[in-house]
Amino acid sequence: MKTTISTRALTDSGLRLARPLILTAAVTMAMALYSMVLGAQEVALPLGTQAPQANLEDLDGNPVQILDLIEDGKPTLIEFWASWCHECEELQPEVDRVHASFGEEINVVVVAVAVSQSQRRVKRHVAEHGATYPYLWDGEGAAVRAYKVPGTSVVLVLDRDGRVAYTGTGGAQDLVGAVERVLGKW
Repeated sequence: MKTTISTRALTDSGLRLARPLILTAAVTMAMALYSMVLGAQEVALPLGTQAPQANLEDLDGNPVQILDLIEDGKPTLIEFWASWCHECEELQPEVDRVHASFGEEINVVVVAVAVSQSQRRVKRHVAEHGATYPYLWDGEGAAVRAYKVPGTSVVLVLDRDGRVAYTGTGGAQDLVGAVERVLGKW
């Protein structure tokens, strides 16, 4: 006995089987595109993660919680920085451009890691460079651990909901572009 299967039956059956694979591929491609568009490198917390709290100090030794410096509904750029870090020095003009261009629309916070530098050295740097955004002291490494930061010159940009929208490392980051994308200006 010869069985005949129509072309339509094969096509319908194939589509039913392929739908989950197509959906998975589409979601994967969308996530990759989102990362590429933002220029994200995923070097710290994964994209979409809610920013965690971390206990730090201001440069006078007063306790500060990092999220207390972040206004609700306002995106935030956080740089993990050290005075001896060449890539941080290279990145400084870009952070300054972000603050100068978007200071009313975005928070800028620098976390000074407590590796081979003192609060006094950080204060001196802030005075010499005339920074007008806050520098916080991470003397216990609380923010480094909470944000899963592997080193210095790491930048995270949080969206309006406090979720990680960009991560990157090194002195050649396009922070202005990352902030424009988070603000919807690109």
